[in-house]
Amino acid sequence: MPIKMPVLFIGHGNPMNAIEENEFSLAWQAAAGELPRPRAILCISAHWETNGVQVTAMPAPRTIHDFFGFPQALFDVQYPAPGDPGLAEDVRQMIQGAPVQLDLSWGLDHGAWSVLKPMFPQADAPVVQLSLDRALSPQGHYDLARQLQPLRQQGVLIVGSGNIVHNLRTLVWGEAVFDWAAAYDQQVAQWIVEGNHEAIIHYEKHGQAALLSVNSAEHYLPLLYSLALQEPGDRVSFFAARLWGGSLSMRSVRIG
Repeated sequence: MPIKMPVLFIGHGNPMNAIEENEFSLAWQAAAGELPRPRAILCISAHWETNGVQVTAMPAPRTIHDFFGFPQALFDVQYPAPGDPGLAEDVRQMIQGAPVQLDLSWGLDHGAWSVLKPMFPQADAPVVQLSLDRALSPQGHYDLARQLQPLRQQGVLIVGSGNIVHNLRTLVWGEAVFDWAAAYDQQVAQWIVEGNHEAIIHYEKHGQAALLSVNSAEHYLPLLYSLALQEPGDRVSFFAARLWGGSLSMRSVRIG
């Protein structure tokens, strides 16, 4: 019988983490090794924004190389995980209040496969992606995600993939850390531990550090999907909890 699955949020950062053995990819591997084996994976990636809610429903999703300027070795990566049309249909039926389109063209973008490849290198667990509807507010994303809670009891691992702090306009290559980025990363971590989801949803109320950190919200929103699935009694822990490049938080979260 399937057991209740944890929920993850992965700070995915640089797509090169998919092919490099570094502190982040090793932390993801270790986190995956502590999980029950998933029946399937539902991923909410920062890199799939749509008009309306969509969910991938093809039996064999393609690997999307949605970036430029990286070595050819990264473009050569394939992540041939199967899809799960049945899970896609379950998601479509669970989400009420908005129509959900079954997508047959997207596949797995790097927000999904760059973290799943180190975590599940055999690519043998079916993977489905759920899009970020551009029309929804942060509260709307959180409320939509709460409807997916039954999937945890069905052996489905739900993974949000983005970054708590993500400001590419201020990114520097190297180990620098901006004070505002560190401050907001620590503040969100405290709110997560306290279960203060309201504060995290309404980041715009928390000053310049929050606005600089969230910047364009697509990398922040997957965190709300993961938090929305937290249930009473779920233990919360962090891994890969470090800032890189001045303004990129690699903090990852396990719930349950």
